[in-house]
Amino acid sequence: MATKSSRRAAKPMDQAGLATLSKLALAYYENLENELRATKATLEAQSRRFETVIDNISQGICFFDADEQLILCNRRYAEIYRIAPEKLDAGVKLSEILELRLAAETSPMAGEAYLAFARSINASSGSKTWTAELKDGRTIQVCHQPMPDGGWVATHEDITELAASRLVANERVSLQALIDWVPDYLWVKDAESRFVVVNRALAADSGRQTGEMIGLTDFDLHAPELARQFRACEQDLLRRGQPMVDEEEFIVDASGGGKWLSSTKVPLRNAQNEIFGLVGIARDISQRKRADDLLNGQAQILEMIAASAPLENVLDRLMRLMETQLNGIFGSVLLLDKDGSHLRHGAAPSLAKDYTSAIDGIQIGPKVGSCGTAAYRREPVIVTDVMSDPLWEDYRGIVEPYGYRSCWSTPILAHTGAVLGVFAMYSKTVRGPVDAEISLIDFTTRIAGIAIERKLAEDRINFMANHDTLTGLPNRALLGDRLSQAILYAQRYHRWVSVVFIDVDNFKLVNDTLGHNAGDMLLKTIAGRMVECVRATDTVVRLGGDEFVIVLFDQAPDADLIAATVQKIRAAIAEPVQLGEHRLRMTASMGVANYPKDGANADALLANADVAMYRAKELGRDNFLFYAPEFNATVHEKFLLQEELRNALARAEFTLFYQPQVDLRSGQVFAVEALIRWKHPTLGLISPMKFIPMAEETGLIVPIGDWVLHEACRQNKAWQDNGLPPMMVCVNVSARQFKEPNLISRVVNALKDSGLEAQYLELELTESLIMQNVEMAVATMNQLQSLGVQISIDDFGTGYSSLSALKTFPVARLKIDKSFINDLATDKDDQAVASAVISLGQKLNLRVIAEGVETDEQIAFLRKNNCDEMQGYHFSKPVSAQDIMTLLNRDRGGPTSPELGRHR
Repeated sequence: MATKSSRRAAKPMDQAGLATLSKLALAYYENLENELRATKATLEAQSRRFETVIDNISQGICFFDADEQLILCNRRYAEIYRIAPEKLDAGVKLSEILELRLAAETSPMAGEAYLAFARSINASSGSKTWTAELKDGRTIQVCHQPMPDGGWVATHEDITELAASRLVANERVSLQALIDWVPDYLWVKDAESRFVVVNRALAADSGRQTGEMIGLTDFDLHAPELARQFRACEQDLLRRGQPMVDEEEFIVDASGGGKWLSSTKVPLRNAQNEIFGLVGIARDISQRKRADDLLNGQAQILEMIAASAPLENVLDRLMRLMETQLNGIFGSVLLLDKDGSHLRHGAAPSLAKDYTSAIDGIQIGPKVGSCGTAAYRREPVIVTDVMSDPLWEDYRGIVEPYGYRSCWSTPILAHTGAVLGVFAMYSKTVRGPVDAEISLIDFTTRIAGIAIERKLAEDRINFMANHDTLTGLPNRALLGDRLSQAILYAQRYHRWVSVVFIDVDNFKLVNDTLGHNAGDMLLKTIAGRMVECVRATDTVVRLGGDEFVIVLFDQAPDADLIAATVQKIRAAIAEPVQLGEHRLRMTASMGVANYPKDGANADALLANADVAMYRAKELGRDNFLFYAPEFNATVHEKFLLQEELRNALARAEFTLFYQPQVDLRSGQVFAVEALIRWKHPTLGLISPMKFIPMAEETGLIVPIGDWVLHEACRQNKAWQDNGLPPMMVCVNVSARQFKEPNLISRVVNALKDSGLEAQYLELELTESLIMQNVEMAVATMNQLQSLGVQISIDDFGTGYSSLSALKTFPVARLKIDKSFINDLATDKDDQAVASAVISLGQKLNLRVIAEGVETDEQIAFLRKNNCDEMQGYHFSKPVSAQDIMTLLNRDRGGPTSPELGRHR
């Protein structure tokens, strides 16, 4: 322990330490006070800065403690709730602030309700955001954040304008979304035709977004000419104020594809009824338009076919129609040549001309591109890439320069299954056909087949009408045209035309002894020899039977040269002909008439050549003679016969025979044809073949025909009065009669005088007669038809009517000429003509009757081909009026078809 001395010594030292400590403490506290003062100044400065920042924030901010006393708020908070800032000092309670807000009408709800709402919000642990709708219409968004000590901080933002703009934006977004769902084009334009509203469909097809379309015009979207059309239309609509409804418009979209639209445009009006723009909607009707175009095009093509339009025109129109239905497709038709082994150009309006020329005439085969192979296989050939397919190996060099990459070929087949040609679709892309293209392939090949078959049938009918069915030589109908052309040429170039009339000697003997088949073979052999003896410009014609005419075209005016040619023909005819076991040597009698010396026109030349031929025959046959005027001594005899013909009518030397016409299905006689005969006092019964041409020539045919008409009507009425069932009587009308201006009145008088109803009279007109003046003939036939008189075309197939003219004739029946019936059982050409005429009649809703029917084989063929009626010796030869009564009385029980042929 310390000693006293040490304690006394320590005492002064403690006092000194305390003083030092006191000084240190005082210095510390001074420093501390200075630091506190500095800290306070700093905090006060920070507070002022904080208050300044808080006051400049656009949102209202407030801080409350756990006792709901205001710690701090900024000026914006006071402004939002319209409270004086000085009333919002620290320590103001929330309830007091609520009273101030209620007074300023800036509280969203009553006081207690608001306090309860605020306390419930503050009681939660998370932040909350809500909007308050004030009574003055403003919208305040409040973001509330609780504090750990039980207080809270909140921001208050006036979003009235923002809410309104958001509402408008939302409405716009909703409207845009709505119109974007519309699959059609929908738009609104202002008065200057600028787009204001556009839906997605229109924008997408224009190659833009909807926002990019606003402010654009049609000049920014379409070609100038189309844009001008739209502009003019819309300005007119805005000027007149009348809507445009369902107008068809054509556009090209951004992809380059064409579209047809059905557009409706309606003017927009404001509250003052002023037009400030228009609203439009347009529907894509391209598919419907294509379907309509396809139907209309099909109807037009069928009309072209019915009107006998040129085949190349029909096929060209067909290809163009097909191409309008598809994009990027080029159509082609190749026709099978007559030799059956080559394809010829038919139509390809959009293919490169050099390419179509290069493939024209290709031979069909197993590896000949698409078309040649399709024709060879008789089945479709689809080549998706011509540059790699082996079928095109030999033709790639031809097709490559033109960019055609795929080719789909389909054979065009006749109803019999024969190949008529090939239809092909080309594309510049590597692909196969889609469903729409496959459907069009079927449609196009079917129509093309109809057109080609119709043309071939028409060509065949025309050929048959102008050519002899046995020899294939031109017939009498073509002779007149060829001879007239030869005369015109000779007139222009001062040349001669020689007409050689040829009659085969003793031909009837060959027919009678060796049969008709041998006779036909003989005629074909002689015809071929004559053709070989003349030039291609000359014409060999078979008139009928064993009579031929040769027209020697462009002859030098030298009789010796002509004689040499005729002698060559005569020697060729005389060459031996082997007919089965028989070797024949035939001769011919020939007469020659030369233009201009022996006749100035075709008729005169033919007549004089005929006279010369008969003179050669009289001199012993196997000879030829040039025409001489003295050969016409027989004209006097002809004149005498004409005088007797004039008196025959006055002396009642004419009589009518009647040949029944029979329904091939029922076997019933439904009509008779009136046939005139001349009972000459000394020459006996004269065939009309001898005197009718003379009557035509002299004009006597008119009074004779009038007598026939009256007598036939009278006899038919007499049969009815005697109890026979009503039937038709058919009367032939000659060309001379038909041209008479009073023909109609003559028919009316005949019906009136006899009392016969018009429905039981049928007038038969020859095909060539009608075609002399089609317009006049149709007018006359229409007048006759209006009387109730029936009309038929006689000798059909020997004239030259076109199918387009035939369909305009008001006729009820077609009569197949007997020249096509004679060899119907064996001659394929006759069968083709007969079946074609029957089919044609059915297509035109006409009944078809065959005349000259004599055999069961002919009957069988006609029935097989659905011919309606027949007339000929198989049933009955022409008989008297009394015999008709006997025949019909005997058959009144109703014969069945097996009984046909018993009245012979």
